[in-house]
Amino acid sequence: MPIQTPFEIGTEKIDPGTRRTIDLPVSMSSAHNPVTLPVHVVHGRRQGPTIFVSAAIHGDEVIGVEIVRRLLRTKNLDRLRGTLLAVPIVNTLGFMSHSRYLPDRRDLNRCFPGGTKGALASRLANLFMNEIVRKSDVGIDLHSAAIHRANLPQIRVTPSKPETMDLAKCFGAPIIVTSKVREGSLRHSAQKEEVDILLYEAGEGLRFDEFAVRAGVSGILRVMHRLEMITSRGVPALKTHSILAKTSSWLRAPEGGLLRTYRTIGEEVSVGDVVGVVADPFGQVETEVVATEAGLIIGRATLPVVNEGDAVFHIAKHGQNRSAEDKIESLMDQLDAEPLFDEDEII
Repeated sequence: MPIQTPFEIGTEKIDPGTRRTIDLPVSMSSAHNPVTLPVHVVHGRRQGPTIFVSAAIHGDEVIGVEIVRRLLRTKNLDRLRGTLLAVPIVNTLGFMSHSRYLPDRRDLNRCFPGGTKGALASRLANLFMNEIVRKSDVGIDLHSAAIHRANLPQIRVTPSKPETMDLAKCFGAPIIVTSKVREGSLRHSAQKEEVDILLYEAGEGLRFDEFAVRAGVSGILRVMHRLEMITSRGVPALKTHSILAKTSSWLRAPEGGLLRTYRTIGEEVSVGDVVGVVADPFGQVETEVVATEAGLIIGRATLPVVNEGDAVFHIAKHGQNRSAEDKIESLMDQLDAEPLFDEDEII
């Protein structure tokens, strides 16, 4: 198999068979400190696909950062075929301030493809498109729910090619949700460049979730193996298939007050099930939260204080014959059977 040529990123060249962290200049902060987009490039000796794995487009989504950190420590990358572009923190300013947004309150994932002029978010998005997306064949973008919400590990995808859905299934998340791309999102702009992206959603903002982290690392390794970038050694086998859902909807609080939840992510509900109750702070009135759709809970609010109309349960509708809960329990058992990470790798 032919030896690769050096990989060019920014003003740097990465030789085949080497790996290096490159700091792509973004801007100068108000305190006159350089703001960069750090990219770890693993450039295999042999030719193959280029994949990017990105996290923290929203600065409070720390689960993705941990997933990328563990991915870069795996021995599977020692004999990589092709190139991995790992970007653990896209929104560095938001990450440092524990904020979902950039300092000007812009959502970076609504600013793609960006441009060389305009707001900082637009310039950062433009840099990411030029240096990461347009140099890749496929991408995996890691997200979590916003703060005070939690998501069941899931893949969201809008495939423009059959191979992309195959990769989504190969990832092995408990559920795959097909959804439309939103204008200004990374997925929307990447798809215009004929680069499909698997969007991994799991866990909660500013929190770690061990199941979500392990599922993310395992999924990325399976995708890389399917692309023939790595061997099967150390790659968890896919023992159960993902649930496929084409629609989902949010169940909203019927009243304002204190929310007590009776059901959680990964559980199935039927129409009419009482999934929680909202009570006034005086204990005089309690209003049941009743499921209006049957399906699998893939997201929920974790903050017990709610206003009328707040989204409290995210329910995905699916047509599986086998219990969705059984499948998720099987996935959790599989991950629990893998070697435990040391404590300093988790916290």
